[in-house]
Amino acid sequence: IGSALGSLTHAVLSGWGPRFGIPQMVQGRAAFGFYGNIIPALLNALTAGVGWFAVNTVSGTFALSALFGLPYVVSLVIIVLAQVAIAFFGHNLIHAFERYAFVPLVVIFAVATVFIFSHANPAHGFDAKAPLAFGGEMGAFLLTAAAAFGYAVGWNPYASDYTRYLPDSPANRRSAALWAGLGVFVSCVVLELAGAALVTVAGTKWLGTNPTAQLALAMPDAIYKATLLAIALGAVAANVINIYSGSMSFLTMGIRIPGHIRRAIVAVAFAVVGFIVAYGGNSGPGSKYEEFLLIIAYWIAPWIAVVVVDYLMRRGDFGNQAIFYDRSHTNWAGPIAFLIGAAVSIYLFSAQALYTGPVPLRAPQFGDLTFLVGFVLAAVAYYGLSVAGLGARRPASS
Repeated sequence: IGSALGSLTHAVLSGWGPRFGIPQMVQGRAAFGFYGNIIPALLNALTAGVGWFAVNTVSGTFALSALFGLPYVVSLVIIVLAQVAIAFFGHNLIHAFERYAFVPLVVIFAVATVFIFSHANPAHGFDAKAPLAFGGEMGAFLLTAAAAFGYAVGWNPYASDYTRYLPDSPANRRSAALWAGLGVFVSCVVLELAGAALVTVAGTKWLGTNPTAQLALAMPDAIYKATLLAIALGAVAANVINIYSGSMSFLTMGIRIPGHIRRAIVAVAFAVVGFIVAYGGNSGPGSKYEEFLLIIAYWIAPWIAVVVVDYLMRRGDFGNQAIFYDRSHTNWAGPIAFLIGAAVSIYLFSAQALYTGPVPLRAPQFGDLTFLVGFVLAAVAYYGLSVAGLGARRPASS
C-alpha cells in the first residue's frame, strides 16, 4: 500500500515532464513562488545529495566489503568515487550508464529473488509469540507502510527531470506516467517481499552484522557473489541520479552559476558530506534507514499536495510558462500551506527514535500517520488560502 501510493504520485508527476519540458522542482515554482520554492528545493537537495547518497552508499559499501573482504572505509571510497565520476558529466552519461546497467541488474536480482523465496521459512521468521516493538500489529503495519511510502515517494521530486525531453503528446504523457509509476512500484514490491522473505531464512542474523552477507544463506556462492556485485552497481546507478537531481535543485534555488560548474561543485560537496554520513552508517543501518525514510515522507507528502492542488486549480494551464522563470512571481499560499501541513503533522503524529508525537505516544496502534495527515492538511490549506486570495490562480500573461 505504501509503495502503491508513492508510485501513483510518481506516475502523475512523470507525466508532466513531456508537457512542460522542465525539471520537477522548477515546475514547483508556480505553486510556491520563485523564492518560496527555495524551501522544498533546499530540502530536496539535502535529501538527494546527502540522505539518499549516504543510504545507497552504505548498501553498496556493505556489498563490496562482503564480496572482496575489504575494510568498510576502503569500499566506501571506491563506491563514492564511482558515483561522483559518472554524475559529474551529467544527463547523457547517466542515461547511457543506466541503460547498460539495467540488464545485468534485472537478471541478477531476478535469479537472487527466486533463490530467496525458495529458502524462505515463514514459520521461522514470523513467530506469533514474539513481541512487536511498537503499537502491536496495527502499529507495526502502519510504520512499515509509512517507510515503504517514504522509499517510493522519494523519487517524486525528480520525476520530470528524466521525462522532460520526451516529445509532448497525450500518448507520451500517458506512457511516461505508466512506465515510471510501474517501474517504481514493481521493483519496490518485489524486492521488499524478497527482503521480508530473507529474514525468515534459517540462520540469518541482523544485529551487529553486515546485512548483505546474510544473502549467502539463501543461494549458491556464485549467485551470492553476483548479487553482491549487483547491489554495489545498483547503489551507483541510484546515486548518480541523486547527485544530478541535487544539482537541478540548486539551479531551482536561483543560484547563478553555469550548469557544468554547478554540477561539479554539487558533486564534490555531496561526495564529501555524504562520505562523512555514510562512514557512520555501518552501525545500526536498519534503524537509521527507517528513520530516514519516515523523515523524507514528512516533507515530500505536503509538497506533493501543494503542487498537485495548484495544478488542478489551474487545470494544468500555466500560460506561456513565464511563471516558472519570473523572479518576481510570488504565491505565498504554497509555502504557508506546506509549512502548516509539515509542522502540524510532524508535531502530532511523528513516531520514531528522533521524536515521537503526542498521538502515537497515547495511541501507538496508529503507528506513524504523519505523511497522510501532512498531505491532507497541506492540500486543504493551499486550497483555502488560494480561494481567500493569497494564491496566484491566473496563468501568467507575459
